[in-house]
Amino acid sequence: MPDHNHAPAWLFAFVDLAFLLIIAMTQVGVDDASPDFGEISVPKIRTESADALPARFHNRWQLRVYPPVADGTGPFELSRNDDADVGPKPSDRLELAGLERRLASLKGGGEGRPLLAPHEDSLSQDLLAAANAIENQWPRRRRVAVIPLAAEVANR
Repeated sequence: MPDHNHAPAWLFAFVDLAFLLIIAMTQVGVDDASPDFGEISVPKIRTESADALPARFHNRWQLRVYPPVADGTGPFELSRNDDADVGPKPSDRLELAGLERRLASLKGGGEGRPLLAPHEDSLSQDLLAAANAIENQWPRRRRVAVIPLAAEVANR
C-alpha cells in the first residue's frame, strides 16, 4: 500500500524554485519599489486631472528578452523608437557578452537605463542575466546576488 504521508519530491523542488524566483525578482533594481519593465503610450484625455501628463513621446531604449531558438541566435535584442508613429527599430539578436558590450557603449554615450521587456516564453535565466547586465551599467542603491551553492563550491 503506498504511503500518502509524503508529497512528491518534484513538488518541493518546484516550490523552492518559485520562491527563489520571487526573491530574485523583488531584488531586481529596487529603486522606485518596482523595476522598469516597460511602458505604454496612452492617449491624453482632455480633463483637468490629465493636464499635468506629458504630451510628448519619450524615446527610450528597450531590452527585449526572447525565448531560445534552435539556430543558436542570442535571446537579447535592443530596440529604440526613433519616431512614435513608426514603432521600434530592432537590432540584431545578441548573446550575453555582446549585450554587455552594447550596454556599456550606450552608457558611455550618455543614454539612460533601458526598459526591460521580457517575452512571456523567455527563460528566467535569460531575464535575470539581462537584469544583471542593466544593473551592472546603471547601478542603483540596493543590489543582491543569488549564487547557487553548487557553483560556489565548484569555484573553490
